[in-house]
Amino acid sequence: MVKEKEILLYEQAYGEVKKHQDNVQDDYYRLNYHLMPPVGLMNDPNGLIQFNGIYHVFYQWNPFDTKHGAKFWGHFTSSDMVTWKEEPIALAPDEWYDKNGCYSGSAVEWEGKLYLFYTGNVKREDGTRETHQCIAVSEDGMVFEKLGPILHLPCGYTAHFRDPKVWKHEDKWYMVLGAQTLEEKGAAVLFTSENLFDWEESGRIAGTGMNELGYFGYMWECPDLINLNGRDILLISPQGLKPSGHFYHNLFQSGYFSGKLDYKNHTYLHGDFTELDRGFDFYAPQTFMDEKGRTIMYGWMGITDEAEAYQPTISHHWVHALTLPRELEWRNGKIYQKPVEELRKLRKNEAVCEKVQTEEGELQLKNVNTSSAELLFSGIKAESGTYSITFRNEASLEYDADKKELSLHRRSMKTNDIETRTCSLHFIYKIHVFMDHSSLEIFVNDGEEVFTARYFPVKENESIVFKGHAEFQLTKWALC
Repeated sequence: MVKEKEILLYEQAYGEVKKHQDNVQDDYYRLNYHLMPPVGLMNDPNGLIQFNGIYHVFYQWNPFDTKHGAKFWGHFTSSDMVTWKEEPIALAPDEWYDKNGCYSGSAVEWEGKLYLFYTGNVKREDGTRETHQCIAVSEDGMVFEKLGPILHLPCGYTAHFRDPKVWKHEDKWYMVLGAQTLEEKGAAVLFTSENLFDWEESGRIAGTGMNELGYFGYMWECPDLINLNGRDILLISPQGLKPSGHFYHNLFQSGYFSGKLDYKNHTYLHGDFTELDRGFDFYAPQTFMDEKGRTIMYGWMGITDEAEAYQPTISHHWVHALTLPRELEWRNGKIYQKPVEELRKLRKNEAVCEKVQTEEGELQLKNVNTSSAELLFSGIKAESGTYSITFRNEASLEYDADKKELSLHRRSMKTNDIETRTCSLHFIYKIHVFMDHSSLEIFVNDGEEVFTARYFPVKENESIVFKGHAEFQLTKWALC
């Protein structure tokens, strides 16, 4: 049943879309083939699911500002993860238990219905907050009825307790939540249920002091537990990690532990933490399994930090986007990520340059000038020295074959200085790049490492420049 307050919020949100739509669409940095908000701020992907054959992507959305505020759940659908339709708002912050935001969560199908789980955020007048884990249901996947809170804050945690991810194993439902302990340490907490509505706490399965893990951040967000090739993988976004070598140089991180969840005793044994993405703009990933049995992940192509306010799209009343959908595989003791095969439908005008050989100096690649394209550098041979690929004079990918280090450089939106993210790689044989008007997603060695970044080159410069000594084959597709 649609309520008066809900109708009012919907009208206000769509009023913002209408008010700013021309300015939004006139932005040169609007992306060509990524999911973006129609206006305002987008962050975490939520409720990823294939329901009745249709892919659903919900997302955190503030339609009223390009800053974080009381979040709605926006909603997109697709039959192929390529062509998307914007659907009506799924959830609005219109109840006592979610009045300051319908925060992140997940989706499951049960008995032919689609259920959304999310965190209801409430801010009290004294500055403290409440957190409630809530449920909503839909018969058709489009119109949702809120059924209210199903889980309130348990003992031992602050109100930073959120982002329920729900799944079924054998005949029981499981929920993992991101949490902050009273000692202000991050943790993942497990709950079980027989019916999706009545939940029993099973305890922490990971966090500081468990599995020989030292202090690992003051809060863990957006947990997700999946199984890849027999490994139970806990995806998590910890806050408060300090840089260490090449690791943890963003304000907040996203990555995973690999191990084994004991479903009988509700314990989780795991190894070390591995970052999922080596770039600048990747956070709050979530996965789902589709009808083909693939585990597919989306991430927020952004991050909350002080540079967020300097993105040039803000003057056009929108900010941030989601990554491309990526299929996850477990190989060679780690997660590999690859763009889903459906994205090949975007390809137009294939061009192949075979056996490109470069000497020391600079080579501007011919017939490759573009702002929206897929570039595949394959069969790369470079035994020593350094080579780089510069994208539109605004970002560059550089490999030092002597140090065995791969780095992505870009110009800071805040300071205009060059900033860098680096990882170690013994060799490189393939670099697969998805360029959009203001984003880069770079898959190295079939997804062994991935770099994601927003960047904002000048419109007039569409050059791709290769520097250094190397041999490779280049295949290019325009993407539209």
